[in-house]
Amino acid sequence: MRDYLKFYINGQWVDPLSPRSLDVINPATEAVAGRISIGSAADVDRAVRAARAAFATYSQTSLDERVALLEKIIEEYKKRYADMAAAVTEEMGAPAKLANDSQAAIGIGHLSTALSVLKEYKFQEARGTTTLFKEPIGVCGFITPWNWPVNQIACKVAPALAVGCTMVLKPSEIAPFSAQVWTEILDAAGVPAGVFNLVNGDGPGVGTAIASHPEVDMVSFTGSTRAGIEVARNAAPTVKRVHQELGGKSPNIILPDADFKRAVTSGVRGVMQNSGQSCNAPTRMLVPNARMAEALEYAKAAAEATTVGDPVSSGATIGPVVSAAQWDKIQTLIAKGLEEGATLVAGGPGKPEGLSTGYYVKPTILGGVNNAMTVAREEIFGPVLVIMGYDTVDEAVEIGNDTVYGLAAYVSGGDIDAARKVASRLRAGQVNINSAPTDLNAPFGGFKQSGNGREWGEDAFGEFLETKAVVGFTPRSKT
Repeated sequence: MRDYLKFYINGQWVDPLSPRSLDVINPATEAVAGRISIGSAADVDRAVRAARAAFATYSQTSLDERVALLEKIIEEYKKRYADMAAAVTEEMGAPAKLANDSQAAIGIGHLSTALSVLKEYKFQEARGTTTLFKEPIGVCGFITPWNWPVNQIACKVAPALAVGCTMVLKPSEIAPFSAQVWTEILDAAGVPAGVFNLVNGDGPGVGTAIASHPEVDMVSFTGSTRAGIEVARNAAPTVKRVHQELGGKSPNIILPDADFKRAVTSGVRGVMQNSGQSCNAPTRMLVPNARMAEALEYAKAAAEATTVGDPVSSGATIGPVVSAAQWDKIQTLIAKGLEEGATLVAGGPGKPEGLSTGYYVKPTILGGVNNAMTVAREEIFGPVLVIMGYDTVDEAVEIGNDTVYGLAAYVSGGDIDAARKVASRLRAGQVNINSAPTDLNAPFGGFKQSGNGREWGEDAFGEFLETKAVVGFTPRSKT
């Protein structure tokens, strides 16, 4: 039983100003796994004021000092690696292997990437007699989700620390354990008081207070498009910078000359990983109508090879989804798809056999889908793939782009030039060709209602910097 009832403000673990607690549910057991305190606007104000005070000195630290700090954080993270992986499994149900090999690993990945970028980053540039200075934007508010909890904390905090910002973090109240471990790591690493602050809570109480606080200079939010709109609305009166990484309904176009078995199988696995709870999952698969029967056969086999089970067991490919509310939403959308005429290829409504306790969902494939159906338009956020047909590549691209989202897209094909051409036509912030591995230096973010701004790698630094032009910094030559 984890009791995390204090907040981390100004380098100290402190009690909330108005004590109120929330039970955290283990999605595999449906039992209470711990408690956190729910913060208030007053707690946020206390944290923001600590961050503002710390900014005066931390923003003036040298590059070498910030390099040393990131190196120390990485050192402490390695000591707590197993604790981080265990926290993710318990709070949101990621299988132990996924939690260890991906969820916890990506935290070190983002820290290491930020460290590498920092060592070479140019914070000053001469343009004639004018010199441009890139300076930390100030106090940052971070509101992070439950699905890849460490990833979304690390890819915000690491670059913000690297460039000299201070910050207040509100992690998801559904999955707050990993944020606690993260904070303990930063405390052990000696992050100066006030530079990083943690306030647990819900969106209305803490998220709104962060987004609207006049002393917060930028807010970075990851979550649903609906919630992102509210964050932007709350931030608007103070004209702060708003960075958003929101929803997705990513197309996965399998070209006629692709290695079909490999491409379809990889596409199914990409959706099922993390129980389908990834905003960039390739959830709309587009295949040539002439090869539809073949595609459905491969997809069915891949779904049925996906083992659902207890996340602490060694044999589980995927665990539960995060909550009862999420399970209900997924079930409703599966039923809606069947009602609207989709064909059930694999999985379907209800829990997998033998798993009556826990928020488990059957790996589900829906065929016979067209892009007007609800399951092709709405983000399901579960292990559910819809498959649609096309007759021409132009039609596939048109269907792929026919969405309010634009976070990610996928293309598989034997002719790399043809695949590149399709990739160039897709309206998405990141396009993956032929199941290329994750690149933490590649900018991550969306077009359209998938958000604005970019995370990961060098591009992430710009989100936390302002540009100052000093005209006449270099005097004109008198000759």
